[in-house]
Amino acid sequence: LVTSLAIGAAPASAQKSAPDTLARIKSAQRINVAFSGDSPPFSFVDDAHRPAGYSIDVCRRVIARIGNDLGIADLPVNWIVGSVAERLAMIAAGKADLDCANTSESLSRLETVDFSNRIFIDAGGLLVKSDSRIDRLADLASRKIGVIKGTTTETRLNEILKDHGVNATVVTVREGPEGAAMLASGSLDAFASDKIKLVGLAAMAANPDAYRMLAEDISFEPYALAIARGDAAMRLAVNRTLSRLSATGEIDAIFKYWLGALGRPGGLLAAMYVLNTIPQ
Repeated sequence: LVTSLAIGAAPASAQKSAPDTLARIKSAQRINVAFSGDSPPFSFVDDAHRPAGYSIDVCRRVIARIGNDLGIADLPVNWIVGSVAERLAMIAAGKADLDCANTSESLSRLETVDFSNRIFIDAGGLLVKSDSRIDRLADLASRKIGVIKGTTTETRLNEILKDHGVNATVVTVREGPEGAAMLASGSLDAFASDKIKLVGLAAMAANPDAYRMLAEDISFEPYALAIARGDAAMRLAVNRTLSRLSATGEIDAIFKYWLGALGRPGGLLAAMYVLNTIPQ
């Protein structure tokens, strides 16, 4: 009986306490923020070697509000660049307090981290050379498609190729510029990523007109800010700012600055902004 009670009590005593990111930030007097260094226009390192982009601007507002709530004026930020897999690992391990990039929320990722309300909605697409004879997914049979390793696009690309019976070779790369360079050199026949990211990569090419995007969407990409799993207080702190940005229309200015050249937000994205407005 004693042995049975001891075994039964063990899980309760071994339960992990919920993370307290806000207390950690207050104690350290700084916030550690993971971001992508190569995902314009959302998260990248600019010419002045500073984090920049749509997601970064949203996060700067979040960080300012957290600092204000904690009584830390101009809360210092330790920016940590990393791939999506590295960023999510940093959040899960407590090495980063917030992930500010173009990270898609997914059910598998929710097993290790939590997410804020969504900050953007995109779709996955395929970039090819303009002079290629590739016009649809089926045309990629027996060809090579690049995709960033560890992304939701990689998972969905493999699924859609299998579902459509397209026998293509999937080549994983570490970052977007690597995939773009391989496409330019002919090492790849197509490069798969979030459509907005593909637009940015094509725009930065020596000849942007040399590339075009296929009409087909290969995935749904709901971007959100990753935080520690089970930290309700941190999630609320982040969502307070996201709600305010939508309610005041400040998100419109951020969108216009980084994405205005693409036109107004589509219906799905506009609805997301409205739904982010949560009453007090």
